[in-house]
Amino acid sequence: MDIKVKSSMLKRQETVITVAICILVIAVTILILKAMGRPLISNSGTVKLWHSEVVSSENSQHLSDWYSFSHIVHGFLFFFILWLVSKKIPLVRKFSIALVIAVVMESIWEIIENTDFIINRYREATIALDYFGDSITNSTADIFFMSLGFMMASRLSVIASLSIVVASEVMLAFVIRDNLALNIIMLIYPIDAIKEWQLG
Repeated sequence: MDIKVKSSMLKRQETVITVAICILVIAVTILILKAMGRPLISNSGTVKLWHSEVVSSENSQHLSDWYSFSHIVHGFLFFFILWLVSKKIPLVRKFSIALVIAVVMESIWEIIENTDFIINRYREATIALDYFGDSITNSTADIFFMSLGFMMASRLSVIASLSIVVASEVMLAFVIRDNLALNIIMLIYPIDAIKEWQLG
């Protein structure tokens, strides 16, 4: 068999296995979220492609919203973190393995994010007053957006990746007065001045 053909077959096989493992991880995550009592879709009974209202009980219930951009940023950050780790653990340099690790990390966050502790923390410390957790549909989409960001980071230069992350954060701060950085700050160490600014 020609070396190029064999190499192509092995690469295709690796891609299929990687996708299968990622789907399995997401399926397990869905089952865990279901066991936690998370609804499959919004309580309104609808599934929207895009939901734009932030201060709403419908936020984080549909396929995408303003926070989807933050999940894309997750992908860029996970890629950077795993790139740093790969200097110590060469196995992580393999894209397929790194992607699976990133999907596992995002899935774990989706589970943690939907615990009563984090939901109540969001409601107490951030502008998410009407937040009651994500729907399973939204959590699944969040994992997809993270994967999209991860794949973008793997193909773009450091400068291009950094530009997208900064642009996303600035855009979200301007449009909805929230972003990934502010979200982390308000979860860990709430600052009244930030909350007052976010509430307008």
